[in-house]
Amino acid sequence: MVRTELREHIFKMLFQIEFNTLEEMPKHLELYFEELTSAKEKDKEYIQKKLEAVIEKLEEIDAILNEKATGWKTSRMNKVDLAILRLAVYEIKWDDDVPVKVAINEAVELAKKFSGEEGPAFVNGVLAKIAD
Repeated sequence: MVRTELREHIFKMLFQIEFNTLEEMPKHLELYFEELTSAKEKDKEYIQKKLEAVIEKLEEIDAILNEKATGWKTSRMNKVDLAILRLAVYEIKWDDDVPVKVAINEAVELAKKFSGEEGPAFVNGVLAKIAD
């Protein structure tokens, strides 16, 4: 799988944390992987490691989002946009393998695919503030 596909799977799992407890997530990930027959073992490892890394930094990520998203708090954000932003903020701040511009572009592409009409502009605007 290419990184764009892997990122999409990570986003989908991050989205689930809005509806499940963190304790339930390992089981959900296991079930997700059972259905993800196209993924090789190394792809699944990448997804799991990055998901765990984002979850580990969730409080810090949300603090950054609450500070930079003018007029918005994470509790009020569209849950799709929030999952996209959490992944992108992690990549911008802590993932040295992902250039900032790539993280932003990939986040906007995810928003185009999964969010509402205003999602891509919102995601881009928040991430631009964070990247500065």
